[in-house]
Amino acid sequence: MEIDLSYQRRKTSQVQVGNIFLGSDYPIRVQTMANTDTNDIDASVDQARRCIEAGAELLRFTTQGLREVESLKEIHAQVLTAVPLVADIHFNAEVADAAAQVVEAVRINPGNYSRDHDKLEERFIHLLDICREHNTAIRIGVNHGSLAPRMMEKYGDTPRGMIESVMEFLRIAVEQNFQDIVISVKASNTRVMVDTVRLLVKTMNHEHMASPLHLGVTEAGEGEDGRIKSAVGIGALLADGIGDTIRVSLSEAPEKEIPVAQELVDYFADEDSIRYDGTVRAEVLDNIGGNAEIRYTSLENNWETFALQAAAECGRLLWDYKATELTLVNPNFSENHLNFLSKDILQAARVRIYKTEFISCPGCGRTLYNLEDTIRQIKEAITAAENNTPSPEGRAGERFPALKIAIMGCIVNGPGEMADADYGYVGAGRDRISLYRGKECVLKNIPQEEAVEQLLALIRSDRHSS
Repeated sequence: MEIDLSYQRRKTSQVQVGNIFLGSDYPIRVQTMANTDTNDIDASVDQARRCIEAGAELLRFTTQGLREVESLKEIHAQVLTAVPLVADIHFNAEVADAAAQVVEAVRINPGNYSRDHDKLEERFIHLLDICREHNTAIRIGVNHGSLAPRMMEKYGDTPRGMIESVMEFLRIAVEQNFQDIVISVKASNTRVMVDTVRLLVKTMNHEHMASPLHLGVTEAGEGEDGRIKSAVGIGALLADGIGDTIRVSLSEAPEKEIPVAQELVDYFADEDSIRYDGTVRAEVLDNIGGNAEIRYTSLENNWETFALQAAAECGRLLWDYKATELTLVNPNFSENHLNFLSKDILQAARVRIYKTEFISCPGCGRTLYNLEDTIRQIKEAITAAENNTPSPEGRAGERFPALKIAIMGCIVNGPGEMADADYGYVGAGRDRISLYRGKECVLKNIPQEEAVEQLLALIRSDRHSS
């Protein structure tokens, strides 16, 4: 089956964020988000410098209240000439107003604004006026699971609801002739993320809007799984020519996100990247009982680079050609490794689920427990059970079905953005955790040192009662 692997960037308007520009006339920008307490200025500045050294072109900070705005002002003063800073705002419109006078951009979540459209419009126009006066850009960022109540009532937790949440604000900005707007619609489910962004582009095109887009898979996780999941979602859209700035959201130190994101950008920026020796790397074979198979061939000798490129190239093809099989060919790696990678890519693309999926946020200034250690503990405990090996506490081995377990830093977006997870482990306060079955909180504010075992007990109890 012949496939089109040509690449052409979506045409967008230009947005200035401090000393850089976003849009189709400029390179795709790489960004990340600090996970320090914003009020710990020394730690925040140190982390900002590490991210800048790694190549970050924009850097976002949690900005919960006016105290954080003052801290951000000091952080900004110390890294002013390096990269533009973005204030991440939730719930409080007054904080957005204050932050817009301090940094180069503010990110707002429409889900946190008023239920009443008229009050929303009045409040947003006030922010636009402040941003216009201070040359501050705005990112309108909608995440799956964190829609405004009236959008949930009308559309449910759907791509259309996410799009309408964005468009309500974008239409106001257009009416007010405010141009410095960047849009993001994200989900931890790669299919939802890609479908929503594609729908957003169609909707914007229909209304003759061309704002730049920020891409990312939320709560992608960590390690190779997190990298593959990000590459599948972001890569599918970059292959469409969509995307002007990206973030790879890993549950790791933010500076580790930058090389991964840059590698994805470089792969699609290189016009020859999908070919070697004149041979197309990706083929679509129509030979599996009427279902397509993707065959991806590469001579890349670095495993991480190969895995990222394969995931980025194959995500779009798996969906668009309704493929159910993926074969990876590379003489530099064992067949066993290639088979496991192909399974991981199929799972990241939601084509086939064969192991537990860990949905974990990257953490931020709102996270009040050690996220990376906790993810490791939960993975080790679940993996021990899945592999039918004795668990750390000595319990006899047992098997769990393939689950989706969300590990979220805080309650701001955690319960909503867990989306379709079976179980959730959500920070509720300093060293306090709430456990969820789906979106129902079943254990609240338990000590962190008890939470992993309580999570396993909850899963076991549900399994044995089903």
